[in-house]
Amino acid sequence: MIWSLPIGWAAFSAACASSLVATARFLFPNVLFEPPQAFKAGFPGEYNVGEVDTRWKDAFSVWIVRQPEGFYALIAVCTHLGCSPNWLAAEAKFKCPCHGSGFYASGINFEGPAPRPLERARIVLADDGQILVDKSTKFQFEKGEWTNPEAFLKI
Repeated sequence: MIWSLPIGWAAFSAACASSLVATARFLFPNVLFEPPQAFKAGFPGEYNVGEVDTRWKDAFSVWIVRQPEGFYALIAVCTHLGCSPNWLAAEAKFKCPCHGSGFYASGINFEGPAPRPLERARIVLADDGQILVDKSTKFQFEKGEWTNPEAFLKI
């Protein structure tokens, strides 16, 4: 009986302290740091003709494809449910590990549940001669936007 009063005050103090900590935590919200939407991807001479370059996939979710006529940038997000496909060089296709959607190197879908092709990002030459990719501007094949001059960088 003699210990009940100090135990009660200790419990009350612990409850007050925990609510104070929770309130302080509420004042500092979670911040999500995302990579910038636009980035420089090096000079055109650094890319091999006919290859899909995967060096920007992890950092910016973009593949850069070099064709004899120029470049295009595919956004590495499956159009089915938003998973990140992988480039399978031996099979020359993008394959989504979530539900099996397959895409040609051009980004056109040919297997699986993906309802439409991959999206392209804006790709232009910067003033210093480097390739500039801007994911905030997207081009969709089904809307006829792949013919836009900024969807394909002619070299």
